[in-house]
Amino acid sequence: MRNLLATFGLLLISTAATAQGGDVYERSDGYQWPSEPLVVDKLHRWQDLKFGVLIHWGLYAQAGIVESWSIACESWIRRDTTQTYEQYKQWYWGLADEFCPTRFDPAQWADACRRAGMRYVLFTTKHHDGFCLWDSRETDFTVARHAFRDDPRRDVARHVFDAFRERQFMTGAYFSKPDWHSQLYWWDVYPNRGRNTTYDTREYPWRWQQFTTFTHRQVRELMTGYGPLDILWLDGGWVYPENHQDIDMPGLAAMARQLQPGLIIVDRTIRGPYENYQTPERTIPDRQLQHPWESCIPLSDDWGYVRRPRWKSAERVVGTLIEIVAKGGNMVLGVGPTPEGLLQPEVTERLDSIGQWLKANGRAIYGTRPTPHYQEGDNLFFTQSQDGRTVYALYRHPEGQPMPTELSWTQNLPARGARLRLVATGQKLKHRVDADGRLTVTLPKGLPRQSLAIEFAMPAKMQ
Repeated sequence: MRNLLATFGLLLISTAATAQGGDVYERSDGYQWPSEPLVVDKLHRWQDLKFGVLIHWGLYAQAGIVESWSIACESWIRRDTTQTYEQYKQWYWGLADEFCPTRFDPAQWADACRRAGMRYVLFTTKHHDGFCLWDSRETDFTVARHAFRDDPRRDVARHVFDAFRERQFMTGAYFSKPDWHSQLYWWDVYPNRGRNTTYDTREYPWRWQQFTTFTHRQVRELMTGYGPLDILWLDGGWVYPENHQDIDMPGLAAMARQLQPGLIIVDRTIRGPYENYQTPERTIPDRQLQHPWESCIPLSDDWGYVRRPRWKSAERVVGTLIEIVAKGGNMVLGVGPTPEGLLQPEVTERLDSIGQWLKANGRAIYGTRPTPHYQEGDNLFFTQSQDGRTVYALYRHPEGQPMPTELSWTQNLPARGARLRLVATGQKLKHRVDADGRLTVTLPKGLPRQSLAIEFAMPAKMQ
């Protein structure tokens, strides 16, 4: 009965977090390009991929609630009022003895993401709750030492990274800098103070140093035991020197890149040499940016598995991807496997639909470059080929609306005599240029109600 009541109460948390927006990161103010040539090279290759997946999975999936945050004491959190906070935390930690994903199938995940047209993966090796999805030697709070310990797949991260690498994905490890389970971060001598340490690190520098060492050792484990990794994606932007939580990023980065040359490091929201790309969460910048960035967008309202999700449609995801790429960014789509270890049919169906669109229109997305004039009106965007010879006009179809009979724009005009074609089919399109310089393209009848891409050559002087 206790677990039943707790679970019922926890269902409210996801709704409350969604309504409040949860912890939505703003991007940092400004950008500093990395100086290491190998990092810059890999960063450019990452920018060409355009579309990736961010997989949240852990104890919160077992409960079907918003990831980790329910154990923090913050104003937007709503918990079951029949338990004290300490009782709730013990219940949450106890989920480690229930989380036993016997149907764990990373090949299913990777196949579905590949069909979706995704090109890189970020996997949550550890969220803020401290539960490790690899066999860490630094703590017993790992998937490999609790309910799943007797399964040969217990070193979960290894199998996830291997499955995605086998399908030619660029691989990244999401890692939380804070660790709310560790006594070196949430020392229970003092009460919880939201997301930050329970103690003042200036009063207990020796304890903070122990946590810093613990963090470096865990990152070293990931950098040495799990094959080649391309990205270290560090969450927990409140862990930084000005907040008296200095985990020695220069030392951590040097160690990680010695073990993984060219590693992209994403120290979220902390402007400087270790935020190799910015990560606006649940949002798209209002203008084109000229440096690397990635919008993090969940497929539902939540990053991980919840019991009653509200899904975004495939068409909405495609439209979001179009805008992000036109503004010079990448998109990482968040999905969360079930407690048993599978992607739900609602997820795979949407991923398949997204992939079908990208299979037909991906030439206007992958490996493209931003154009100076990147948007006209609400739903028309532009990209260009790397050599600048071809421009792509991408129409983002508003859900539920009929298809237009014409599209028109005033800049990015094609070369004289150039043919305009649908990228998906190669069909030639009729067009005219009015006296005022406006190009109007006639769309064929019977087009499916979905976004589309048109390609054409630019004048030589514009290339």
